[in-house]
Amino acid sequence: MKIAFDAKRAFSNKSGLGNYSRNIIRALHEYYPQNSYYLFSPNPETDLLEEKYRTNTISPKTKNSILKSYWRSFKMGNDIAEINPDIYHGLSNELPKNIAKTKAKKIVTIHDLIFLKLPHLYKCVDRKIYYKKFKFACDNADKIIATSIQTKNDIIEEFKINPEKIEVVYQSCNLDFSQKYSEKDFDRIRKKYNLPEKYILTVGTIEERKNALQVLKAIFYFNFDLDYVLVGRKTKYLNEIIAWAEDHKIKHKLHVLNNVSNEDLPIIYKLSKVFAYPSIYEGFGIPIIEAFSSEVPVITAEFGACSEIAGQAALKVDVFNPKSIGLAIKNILEDEKLKLELIEKAKLRVKDFSIENMIKNLYRVYQNL
Repeated sequence: MKIAFDAKRAFSNKSGLGNYSRNIIRALHEYYPQNSYYLFSPNPETDLLEEKYRTNTISPKTKNSILKSYWRSFKMGNDIAEINPDIYHGLSNELPKNIAKTKAKKIVTIHDLIFLKLPHLYKCVDRKIYYKKFKFACDNADKIIATSIQTKNDIIEEFKINPEKIEVVYQSCNLDFSQKYSEKDFDRIRKKYNLPEKYILTVGTIEERKNALQVLKAIFYFNFDLDYVLVGRKTKYLNEIIAWAEDHKIKHKLHVLNNVSNEDLPIIYKLSKVFAYPSIYEGFGIPIIEAFSSEVPVITAEFGACSEIAGQAALKVDVFNPKSIGLAIKNILEDEKLKLELIEKAKLRVKDFSIENMIKNLYRVYQNL
């Protein structure tokens, strides 16, 4: 087959949608090298994707950023039609407006509908733009890939899409999280990031939706002899967390890291005592899989995609209640048997999210189309 992708995020995003795109592109080359793969991107001049995976890269013939954006949304279909692929896959929630110019079967991956489920977190104009883009993609795709059952149900509810048009294909995570590291590696990372001896970890953009303040409150109320490490991009929500920590005299227990490299992050996971992911809403929740792969006990939400992805391999809590979170942390710290059981269950659960499973399930969708 000849398969084309909207690969913008593969070249521009260091995490999240970027990792998803890169994992798919790399895995397809590895497992199905008999196909031809084409990457469409307005800005392919980055080193996020290895050279061997980008031999067929198509970009606009302009350096103007506005024109590049316009090309991706409104003109890219012309260049896709010239390639004449069997399949075109929009990897990040979108299809170009003139996608009808190509005879390719059209697929779009919808990662989440957070902008509709938590609208107060978005500007009104952004919500309207996202709604039009997502709705157009869902209406015009031959098949929609949802990253969880939760997201599939959200698509059906919000866009009134026929359920048979939607396939759930779970994501995977970088293999680095399941690697073994030496004490030398651990010491290097401790010193590099000035990490505390014992800590609870949360990874992800530090925003209201991720709900990290509730973990800090749990640490305070239970007087845990643990620090709290947050890894992620800072937003205004961090000011709220810092203010609460200062008011309750525990700012010394709060450590905020951003710009952590993909190479260092797995070791930061492995050094933690507990991974807490109290997110209010997710389309998937890949940090849960990263923690499972790192053999760290996980606490997460008792509802939504987080509960779906975690299965029976995590302690599920009321993420709006710091005492519920605190009790789960306490149980893990004090019950070695429980801790080991969670880790063993996670080892089994994470196999469901292997790159091999992800790419075989995705490829089955391609073949059926």
